[in-house]
Amino acid sequence: MTTDITATLRSLRVWDPEVTTLPPFDPATAPDDPLPLFAEWLAGAAAAGQPEPHTMSLATADDAGRPDVRIVMLHGADADGWSFATHSVSRKGTQLAARPYAALCFYWPLLGRQVRVRGPVAVAPADEAQAGLRVRSAGALAAALTGRQSAVLPSLDELTRASEAAWEQAREAPDTPAPTWTLYRLRAREVEFFQGDPDRRHLRLAYRRADDGADAGADDGADTGGAWSRLLLWP
Repeated sequence: MTTDITATLRSLRVWDPEVTTLPPFDPATAPDDPLPLFAEWLAGAAAAGQPEPHTMSLATADDAGRPDVRIVMLHGADADGWSFATHSVSRKGTQLAARPYAALCFYWPLLGRQVRVRGPVAVAPADEAQAGLRVRSAGALAAALTGRQSAVLPSLDELTRASEAAWEQAREAPDTPAPTWTLYRLRAREVEFFQGDPDRRHLRLAYRRADDGADAGADDGADTGGAWSRLLLWP
């Protein structure tokens, strides 16, 4: 099996020019705040045909400091933070309760771009989480109502029964609340924009809160609101 994996890896290429466009990026023209640049890059990824450009890796740590990561969907990005949602009783929910600090990573290979975000995480008001569910699909509500995320599943039959009941509830009563469904906001203290370069002179532009150290940051979800500083990083 190891040999098969090695052969597969050696056959793969990054940023195949037949399907990838590495657009120019001049950090000198970047705005003072990372949000407008993130909005521009997200829109550019969508326009380029990048599948699911609004999905991102979410990294958290458990109460012993052991890292964990998974793919989630971005629900919004504004002055209040980068938003995502999950059940408070899920693995990531309990990890955020113990250590309310996280990192995000967006990767758009069609453009050779990625964006990394990290900072403290705060819980949004419960009514905002429920309102977000109501404007999404019946499937999103059904998934939230199925619940028990990350718990041990005794059998696939039990999942089928729970899911079918949740779908019926979502269709008949679309205002049904999902009590543990929670909206989180990561209040960025560092945002990095990475642009791939065909000559491997990749561009990395980092935004950091002016009042923040390289790895410092409150872990209570508080946003100090300091100004952003910009700096280039070696690739």
